[in-house]
Amino acid sequence: MGLVGVHENGNEIAANGLSEIPLSSKNRYRRMDSDIAEEEEETSLTRRENTKKYVLACAIFASLNSVLLGYDLDQNYAFKYLADFFAYQSADVGVMSGAIIFIQEDLKITEVQQEVLVGILSIISLLGSLAGGKTSDAIGRKWTIALAAIVFQTGGAVMALAPSFKVLMIGRLLAGVGIGFGVMIAPVYIAEISPAIERGSLTSFPEIFINLGILLGYISNYAFSGFSSHINWRIMLGVGLIPSAIIGAALFVIPESPRWLVMQNRIEEARLVLSKINENDKEVEEKLSEIQVAAGMANAEKYEAKAIWREILHPSPPVRRMLITGCGIQCFQQVTGIDTTVYYSPTIFKNAGITGNTQLLAATVAVGFTKTMFILIAIFLIDKLGRKPLLYVSTIGMTACLFGLSLSLAFLGHEKVGIILAILSVCGNVAFFSIGLGPICWVLSSEVFPLRLRAQASALGAVGSRVSSGVISMSFLSVSRAITVAGTFFVFGVISCSAVAFVHYCVPETKGRTLEEIEIVFQDEGESAGGREVEMGDAERLMQKS
Repeated sequence: MGLVGVHENGNEIAANGLSEIPLSSKNRYRRMDSDIAEEEEETSLTRRENTKKYVLACAIFASLNSVLLGYDLDQNYAFKYLADFFAYQSADVGVMSGAIIFIQEDLKITEVQQEVLVGILSIISLLGSLAGGKTSDAIGRKWTIALAAIVFQTGGAVMALAPSFKVLMIGRLLAGVGIGFGVMIAPVYIAEISPAIERGSLTSFPEIFINLGILLGYISNYAFSGFSSHINWRIMLGVGLIPSAIIGAALFVIPESPRWLVMQNRIEEARLVLSKINENDKEVEEKLSEIQVAAGMANAEKYEAKAIWREILHPSPPVRRMLITGCGIQCFQQVTGIDTTVYYSPTIFKNAGITGNTQLLAATVAVGFTKTMFILIAIFLIDKLGRKPLLYVSTIGMTACLFGLSLSLAFLGHEKVGIILAILSVCGNVAFFSIGLGPICWVLSSEVFPLRLRAQASALGAVGSRVSSGVISMSFLSVSRAITVAGTFFVFGVISCSAVAFVHYCVPETKGRTLEEIEIVFQDEGESAGGREVEMGDAERLMQKS
């Protein structure tokens, strides 16, 4: 009977599992499991936060070269336009007229030499961008950023110490090459190290830093204009060395692009970098496998520059669609007239009927403030709403504002309603540009190309942007004299209409996709038309691939 009782008690214990274990023991086990889970979750959250901070730091440091572009754009703006504009201003405001006035006074340069000094930057920077593609494939993305900073520092130092126009031109040439390298490589590098979910925001950073560079130029011109003409312009140009010096220090922090490392068969180094920019080891291995597949296709071409340019000049249908999207968006960014809207805003406002110096300056400052603020808004929206919706809002809004500006200048000039409409149209145009076409241009041109073509195709797009900007800026005054300022902005409005059609037919949505997945999007011809069925088909293929 005792054995039976033991047996029955054993069955009872077995049946009830831990029901016979004291309550305090069960709670202890539960607490241990809970503590382990909490520790793992805390570790995961810590790694996630560290990863975000690290990638953010890399994006910021890589974007510092764009400060140099913005700073020099501001100097060009001062060189070409502010002297004329501020000739109408009081003596107090006239100190902001830019470095060229003091260079002319100190070195006694002619008007032709002024034009050469200004115009050479655009030409040399686009050549620098074109050379930067091949350079970044040869020595890596990180060291191309470093080279850009070194070349610019050398050029800036030569300009700041130049005793004559010839030496000043040598420095200007070097600075142009450095800027060309920097503006091309920053978006490519950021796109290659960023997680897909945040790539749009991070790749927009160069556009923000361009505006910070312009602001630095304004501050520099104002702060140092009180010095003697032999010193002040040298300091103005020398201040541009600060961002490139910071980049030198940043080289000890930022890693090489993992995609470039895989192209060089440096797999372990690539894995180490991916472990710093991804949240868990599983994701690291998945990304590494995807990159190796893409790099394998690239290495099949022996990674030769001739093979790359042969493919760019004689593209297959998918590559042709990539080139149309990536280079086309760069050109539309400029041919819609944004530079003329910003550069010539004083002229536009004078045509509208604003004659007071204070009012002209206030309206111009409002344009710059609006442009910067809406770029910041775009950064928060680009990875939430997607590229294409923001581009629709941007191009449609720009079209309306450009036609509104044309209307106000043609029929409502010097009337209060016309002045208000002109100010709203100009500010609205830069706002819509900054929330879409401005930053997204750099995002798309750095993410749509396959690994084997990315650097050099992106460089080609940057060249298209610089050429378009130069043509529009240099022809604006001549065209406006021929067909009036109102007629010129009407033409820009028509071009902006075509930009809407371009976005609809040629730009796919890339939000949330890895760079390797974006390649698949362009494999199907229907994707360029935005077909829903094609997107679903791509999703199915990606799931099968997973």
